[in-house]
Amino acid sequence: MQSSTDRLKSAELVIDSMMTVAVIATVNKIQLTCAAVQDPAPASNQEETCSMSFSGNMEDEYEKFIRRMNPPRVVIDNDSCKNATIIQVDSANKHGILLEVVQVLTDLNFIITKAYISSDGGWFMDVFNVTDQEGNKITNEEVLDYIQKELGSETSFTTSVRSVGVTTSTDHTIIELIGSDRPGLLSELCAVLTHLKCNVLNGEVWTHNTRAASVMQVTDEESGLAITDPKKLSIIKKMLCNVLKGSNKANEAKTVVSHGVTHTERRLHQMMFADRDYERKDEGYNGEQRPDVKVVNWYDKDYSVVTIRCKDRPKLLFDTICTLTDMEYVVFHGNVDAEGPEAYQEYCIRHIDGFPVNSDAERQRVIQCLEAAIERRVSEGLKLELCTTDRIGLLSDVTRIFRENSLTVMRAEVTTRAGKAMNTFYVRDASGYPVDPKIIDSIRKEIGQTILKVKGTPQELNQGQQESPNRFLFRGLFKTKSFCNFGLVRSYS
Repeated sequence: MQSSTDRLKSAELVIDSMMTVAVIATVNKIQLTCAAVQDPAPASNQEETCSMSFSGNMEDEYEKFIRRMNPPRVVIDNDSCKNATIIQVDSANKHGILLEVVQVLTDLNFIITKAYISSDGGWFMDVFNVTDQEGNKITNEEVLDYIQKELGSETSFTTSVRSVGVTTSTDHTIIELIGSDRPGLLSELCAVLTHLKCNVLNGEVWTHNTRAASVMQVTDEESGLAITDPKKLSIIKKMLCNVLKGSNKANEAKTVVSHGVTHTERRLHQMMFADRDYERKDEGYNGEQRPDVKVVNWYDKDYSVVTIRCKDRPKLLFDTICTLTDMEYVVFHGNVDAEGPEAYQEYCIRHIDGFPVNSDAERQRVIQCLEAAIERRVSEGLKLELCTTDRIGLLSDVTRIFRENSLTVMRAEVTTRAGKAMNTFYVRDASGYPVDPKIIDSIRKEIGQTILKVKGTPQELNQGQQESPNRFLFRGLFKTKSFCNFGLVRSYS
């Protein structure tokens, strides 16, 4: 219980805070007025501009003030749980903050085994149980200090650049590609870049529902820096767009070139969501293998409750939270359990306008988008890892060999560190038939047994692979299961 003195001090603090905000707002208004006098405009425009600017400045200053009064707090606990490190994050709440926290943990390659989310009202409090890739607690002091710095500083969540934006950089050029998928597409794109003397430093390629998307960081072969020649950039865009369209010029394709730094996986989700890949149905897809995603309304609390059951995999939580954020839904409460082979996620959400899901069409769209988010990164296929000294044209040569041996790349991760190329490819037979182990052996002999390694064996891949002559994209790995009723939660109708 607070004493009367404590309550009085709290009241005085609130009053002082309100006065501070009022003073800031007054100063902003005076500045706006002076600007209007110096550069007069029609009276109606002046009133409208001043009103909008004042309102925006007031909200910005208020948010900054709240963050100063309630700086983020991070507690890392390695004692309470015997098999995981517990990370608790408390902060003033804002839209997108959950994604930013999950993104930091995901970028460190942590496995999130459990999560408890609460952001009702103006406060955000999340608890995550995390391990490293081997299932061990996080004990490295440098890593723990980094977590405190990233999540605990006052400026951690003052900008969304880390999540969605692009910041200026002269080190490389960003190339974004999206179009129709087909066997050998990556090989053709890499051949064009090599022909244009572009070196691919980093990048990722995703395919889903007959669509392919890629974000690549490239440099100029001669300078080793970003490509700045407008003429060359125009040629790159034109030639890559032609490759994406292929022989069918009616195919939708888009190529964007920019200079900056962006979060690749975040951007790929945005690109495929904007491309509406969730609407494109794969005719060869077995519907029973889809993730089990359900949306029901909790009328007593005015929430929509989203539940997800699917096979667990790395970065699953990031993918689902990323999609809900892109769709402008706010997660007020959540529970995540991924300690076993199956992951379970449950979220209480509302749209950013304050309303729950209010139509069957909206409910179906949420389900489809979450299914797509899960399927885009499914690691189905034979995993090949390449590690060697980087050189111009390396990616083009490797993907050409894949294409010549009738392998199609369903997903790829390209990384260059200290002159070393460390690339991962998920491949399948282009016709949809099981991968022939003899072909893999032949490819490894051509590229180098020590350079290209196989994770898993073709036999293991083929055991669960169904033959499908028309299939060269994702087929789901998921088996749906029925889930229990929520009790107070009634089915949406």
